[in-house]
Amino acid sequence: MEFKIIDVQPRNITIELQNADAFEMKEEVHIFVNGEKFGSSKQNVICVDGLLPDKEYEIKLIDADNFDSSDKVVTKPESVLFDVKDFGAAGDGIKNDTAAIQAAISSCPVNGTVYFRRGTYLTGPVFLKSNMRIWLDDGAVLVGDPDRTHYPILSGMTLSTDEKSEYNLGTWEGNPLSCFASLITGIEVENVSIFGRGMIDGNAGNSDWWVDPKKKRIAWRPNLVFLKGCKNITLQGITAVNSPAWAIHPYYSDGIKILGVKILNPDDSPNTDGIDPESCTDVNIIGVNISVGDDCIAIKSGKYYMAQNHYKPTSGVVVRNCRLNRGHGSVTVGSECSGGVSDVKVSRCIFDSTDRGLRIKTRRGRGTKSVVKNILFEHISMRGVRMPFTVNMFYFCDPDGHSEYCQSKEEMEVNEMTPSIRSIRARNIECKDVDVSLLAVYGLPESKVAEIIFENIKAEFKPVKDRTPEVPVMMDGLEKMSGKGIFVRNVRSLVIRDVSIKGSADTKADIEDTGIYDIVNLKFT
Repeated sequence: MEFKIIDVQPRNITIELQNADAFEMKEEVHIFVNGEKFGSSKQNVICVDGLLPDKEYEIKLIDADNFDSSDKVVTKPESVLFDVKDFGAAGDGIKNDTAAIQAAISSCPVNGTVYFRRGTYLTGPVFLKSNMRIWLDDGAVLVGDPDRTHYPILSGMTLSTDEKSEYNLGTWEGNPLSCFASLITGIEVENVSIFGRGMIDGNAGNSDWWVDPKKKRIAWRPNLVFLKGCKNITLQGITAVNSPAWAIHPYYSDGIKILGVKILNPDDSPNTDGIDPESCTDVNIIGVNISVGDDCIAIKSGKYYMAQNHYKPTSGVVVRNCRLNRGHGSVTVGSECSGGVSDVKVSRCIFDSTDRGLRIKTRRGRGTKSVVKNILFEHISMRGVRMPFTVNMFYFCDPDGHSEYCQSKEEMEVNEMTPSIRSIRARNIECKDVDVSLLAVYGLPESKVAEIIFENIKAEFKPVKDRTPEVPVMMDGLEKMSGKGIFVRNVRSLVIRDVSIKGSADTKADIEDTGIYDIVNLKFT
């Protein structure tokens, strides 16, 4: 069983098995560190911890067929290890430990580690600094203070002293708006890792964060982890739960690794996305397990104002060996994508019981910089995903979302407010227990989806009695569907090759207003 070391820290490494399986294998692989057994795992991404800094280790894997492979690695050096309890943290879940935790972080020298041993640390937001690490050991839990008045506010936009420029800090759903700081907040820091078997608990269910969630009270709701203008940040192994809003939100940041992380929010919790990279480059989301109340992963680049005045597209996003459960979408692009999103590759994943699998959503008003292109989904297993592939350019978000401008199906003038979708490719994918539709695409008549390539897809629908009709894409004027195979409107070039659909209500693809289409070996049974 071949493997690759994908991340090295002073006290842990992350390895990824090089196989064709999605997220996990049928048989366990056994892990040995310097000849001693570390443990066993079925997952393709494994966090090996309990290591010491600046030391060489031999990692060996032995699979069920007794095939073994090994590699050597030297862990990174560490300058100091600060225990937060030495700074006055109680870790009893009663005393507020915010000040003690912040003191440990602020005092940490370059290449130092702030350590949380087993305990419950009640805390408000704490702010990271560059060139340090946070270690949440097994049994360590950071629990969010339930009182919003204890949370600092990040201003949305601040005018520079010379009044020639502006500085953005806070954000809410793609706009520069004042929001509360997150439990872990990084502002323009670099070279930071947060790792371990511990947990960050936003404690939202014991606060009022999920009450009237679309109403601003003092400021907009915080995320659990917020990284603004950061570089080279790694989150490894931790568990994040009960986030007030989005769980992990990299924002205008570069070089983000999220490895082997688990994110759990209640199914009915409002807008509790798992991971939302926004205006970011070089993002690797590998080996994560997410179950949340909204989109598991949502890739964004802000709304119109930010794209025009603080333009930064999102590009170079890799999602691999992940398990994405429940929620509205497994991997979503948009709808706040005015800066554009490109070069996204999602592979070797399991999508389980989400409403939608691939979910692309945009609308008039996002602007000409809103270009979605080079989106690739491959080698994915979908189970109980009601609508595996949806592309919607009429998404009815924002106060004007139901307006004639946003929802008219008549061709409008192409202008500075017109978005575009250029290229989407899905291949080598199996979908079981499909419900509403397999592929549902609705482009703008004045800005048709340029290219969709759909190949080597096997899909099987639920029995008719188990289906629940629904509108596959959130737009006005579209009827509910059930058992719909392929529904396409306003696409320039559509390629469908080697696609088999079992149990659909259709016997052929439903395609209109599409220019060139190439359909080879499409079977309805």
